[in-house]
Amino acid sequence: MNKRYTVLRYPLFLKCTWLVICLITMFAGNAQDAHTTISGRIVDAETKDPLPLSSIYIKGRWIGTTSNKDGSFVFHIPSDLTAYPVVISMIGYKSIERLPNKFKKGAIVRLAPSTLQLSEVVVTSDKPYIIEGFIRDLQSEDGTHVEMLEYATRFYYQNFRVAPQVELREVRRSFIAKKHPWNDLWERKNSFWDLLEEDFIRHDIGAILGKKKWKYEIKDVLSFNDRVVYKIAARDAPFQRAVLYIDAETFAFVRIELTRQMSHGEYYKRGLKNGQQEIDYSIIYEYQKYNGRMYLKYQKEEDTYIVFEDSASDSVLFTKDPRKELFINKLIIENVDDYPFTKNLLINRSIESQAKPYNAEFWKYYNVPVETAEESEIAEKLRKAQLNIQR
Repeated sequence: MNKRYTVLRYPLFLKCTWLVICLITMFAGNAQDAHTTISGRIVDAETKDPLPLSSIYIKGRWIGTTSNKDGSFVFHIPSDLTAYPVVISMIGYKSIERLPNKFKKGAIVRLAPSTLQLSEVVVTSDKPYIIEGFIRDLQSEDGTHVEMLEYATRFYYQNFRVAPQVELREVRRSFIAKKHPWNDLWERKNSFWDLLEEDFIRHDIGAILGKKKWKYEIKDVLSFNDRVVYKIAARDAPFQRAVLYIDAETFAFVRIELTRQMSHGEYYKRGLKNGQQEIDYSIIYEYQKYNGRMYLKYQKEEDTYIVFEDSASDSVLFTKDPRKELFINKLIIENVDDYPFTKNLLINRSIESQAKPYNAEFWKYYNVPVETAEESEIAEKLRKAQLNIQR
């Protein structure tokens, strides 16, 4: 009888074992004159079948190799790394670790299948936590910047399946220049909400779901924070592409990149009824490990829209390019209930309409990412343009 196992997910380890089963590849190390060589054949401990494309690497390093179609491998280890364990792993199996001098030449290495039953995954919620962050929302029309919003927020997460509560703390910049008259015809949406709506992990959507026409290919095995990370290219032809960076040991998402683009003049479907047609979309997520769990560290979303006179027209009014970035700068996991938090963000109202007077004391020591010279120039131009509108 199959047992039920708990998979700790977002914001814990963002498990994605469904994705990388049978997707292991090699990563190369620089050969040195002095080295120790180990060799062997990797097989399934139960069936004795060979395990091709198993990964063999130095723990915490980027040097390694992979087994061939017969499960056989030869691994040359630089002499300065022989004190480190060798890890042999394959998705769907329990990894093993041994010091190089514990391997016998031509040994049979048996990997036991993992006891995880993917068909019976149980999602377990984590304890509540709060993250604080800074958001920069920059928008342009026909290549000219027309808006910059910068504000500080707090997010209160009860569990990863429920959208967080949001506190709008302070607004640093709210610069809005003259926009196309089309904008006056539509109620301005709270642009911040786009970031929450596109949470692939919480909604199990996009490339991480692995359904429909998504195809996957491992492109590289990299080192990240002294860990091995798989770089996986994914494609849902003809419109979507993704690159997924996944921790080789925990199968946690480290970074997610996804793009959607029109193909050969054909639009991908997006439910926009007011004359907008999205033609280009990209989003990036980065996660950071803390106390054994993964938390959101950074998020970026960029879009390009063609705006038509109406949904049935081919007459283009203008193009617009919104870009939103979220930088997480603080995490609270202890005494969450006692931490100051006020749910006050009104999703049906724009950010600038909820802004309080500028609070110089708040921003004096608040951790804002250092802006580029280009961003400073954009802010100054928008500030002057807004002043001209107000005169």
